[in-house]
Amino acid sequence: MIDLSVNKTVLERNIARAREKGLIIPTFRQMKDPEGETPGKIRDRLRKTGLWDLDPVNLFRVTWKNEPRESGGLYGKPNFIELPPALTGVPARIICMAGKYFPTGCHKVGASFGCLVPRLVTGQFDAAMQKAVWPSTGNYCRGGAFNSKLLAVDAVAILPEGMSRERFEWLKTIAAEIIATPGTESNVKEIFDKVHEIRAARKDAMIFNQFEEMGNYLWHYTVTGSAIAEIFEDILAADSRSNFAGVCFTSGSAGTLASGDYLKQRYPQSRIAVGEALQCPTILSNGFGAHRIEGIGDKHIPWVHNVKNTDMAIAIDDRDSMALLRLFNEKAGKEFLIKEAGLNPETADSLALMGISGISNMLCCVKFAKYYELGPRDVVATVLTDSVDMYHSRIEELRREEGEYRPADAAVDFARSLLGEGTGNMLELSYRERKRVHNLKYYTWVEQQGRSMEELDAQWYNQDGTFLAVQKQAGAIDRLIDDFNSRTGLL
Repeated sequence: MIDLSVNKTVLERNIARAREKGLIIPTFRQMKDPEGETPGKIRDRLRKTGLWDLDPVNLFRVTWKNEPRESGGLYGKPNFIELPPALTGVPARIICMAGKYFPTGCHKVGASFGCLVPRLVTGQFDAAMQKAVWPSTGNYCRGGAFNSKLLAVDAVAILPEGMSRERFEWLKTIAAEIIATPGTESNVKEIFDKVHEIRAARKDAMIFNQFEEMGNYLWHYTVTGSAIAEIFEDILAADSRSNFAGVCFTSGSAGTLASGDYLKQRYPQSRIAVGEALQCPTILSNGFGAHRIEGIGDKHIPWVHNVKNTDMAIAIDDRDSMALLRLFNEKAGKEFLIKEAGLNPETADSLALMGISGISNMLCCVKFAKYYELGPRDVVATVLTDSVDMYHSRIEELRREEGEYRPADAAVDFARSLLGEGTGNMLELSYRERKRVHNLKYYTWVEQQGRSMEELDAQWYNQDGTFLAVQKQAGAIDRLIDDFNSRTGLL
């Protein structure tokens, strides 16, 4: 569970600092229902504030329901796109939640909020004296640095040196310190090694490790899960025979998989599929190699992954993700999709909402739909963590490596990397398979990160005291936030 014990002395300092800095913290219920729960004075400020502005009021934009505007927007329905069968090659309805309309252009501001704020409003973290350390394969440390800046906290961002140029350039304007570790998204252990070093050497640092912080799990369970359910309920209202078939997410920190736990409780017939890179198939083949699907880490199973509730593993070839990055964003690719595949221009333009991991999530949905032979009333959901805005430098690199993108390239990529997706490199997880994957946590979390075998076994044998218990903590955290805001006097 998330520790909610209170340090009264530090809490008083945090409240005084928040009062001085003008900080008001949103609750989980406000992130779920910003239209109904956001105070009027906050709305007035949002009308004058840009989506990425370094203004504390943007904490109230940590939601899937922001108006898709660069400045002055309030709230509406969850932001998503539905992909037509002409694009996916399957009749199932594939729903993709759009992360672009969060501050920073990525939903990781939500996961990092879920990790930092409970420690802030309990006084476990001292905003004036400590630095928040955000170990990440890219987007999480961006979200953590942004939230830290809004909450008047110094941030240390840790990410692999091989991540996209856009991430580093933006972080230089936000984070107090940036640490680049060796390798790329596949080199998670190197990130953990740096965390060990910092923990031993710097007493002023608190580590917010998304791979083990249950605040990451709780935010997605509560906020992402309810947003996807809201979209499906609208579909169900239009066609009562619609079926929620499941969710598909590449693992990364495994936080988004928590929304699958929420949805499976609400729609018990649905399934949860976890994706990974074929070039580094940790679940399918115990982890090796490296890949180019930025933002998903490998060679370990995150502590926050509820493996016992996961139904399928799907491996995606990173060559397909990179090919579709060009198809969706190069001029020749978009023209092909409109003229030859029959997409309308608006749909073709909306594909820019997919970053590399978002494309991989979409491919997981396609493979999932083919495997289970889903029909037009079946709905599959995923998230687009970020958009192409984080990957223009990668497109430039591909141009240098492969040459200009031509109509013939578009035809090949569409046929091979999208319509040609099959049902290979997939595994339905039986009880024994799930236990095998769960046991892989031992090597990272018990041998390397200091967790105990009792804690590992509890996740499997005592879910009432682990994952199910965390799911119930949003209300308690909201009460702490309400009390914190009340004591600042700013509302």
